[in-house]
Amino acid sequence: MNLVESKYLKKDITKFNIGDTIDVAVKIVEEGKTRLQTFEGVVIARAGSGLTETFTVRKISYGEGVEMVFPLHSPSIDKIKVMKKGDVNRAKLYYLKRKVGKETKVDEKITHAQGVEAVTPPREEPK
Repeated sequence: MNLVESKYLKKDITKFNIGDTIDVAVKIVEEGKTRLQTFEGVVIARAGSGLTETFTVRKISYGEGVEMVFPLHSPSIDKIKVMKKGDVNRAKLYYLKRKVGKETKVDEKITHAQGVEAVTPPREEPK
């Protein structure tokens, strides 16, 4: 099976994790013309492996929650761009479905550049 599946697997997939905010560009065919439509949201789940791997993206559109499940190796996905890295402690973020408003925000992971130390300002002595 791996031999047959290997020729259909995409090689240039962007690395992303659960909690990341991503922008998925999907090819849409209308009346013979092809255009790209983007869907930006938070990755709440990844499932499967190999050719059948999927990921679920959730966003709030006009006050309604919208979720889309994309096959990772689908030819209709043009590109995946990571907008923000999320800082979460769960493998599935289904709890976001019950949240409303600002509660649906995922904390952003802050990474420091290698070799650069964080400089703390000097403390002032009380007078």
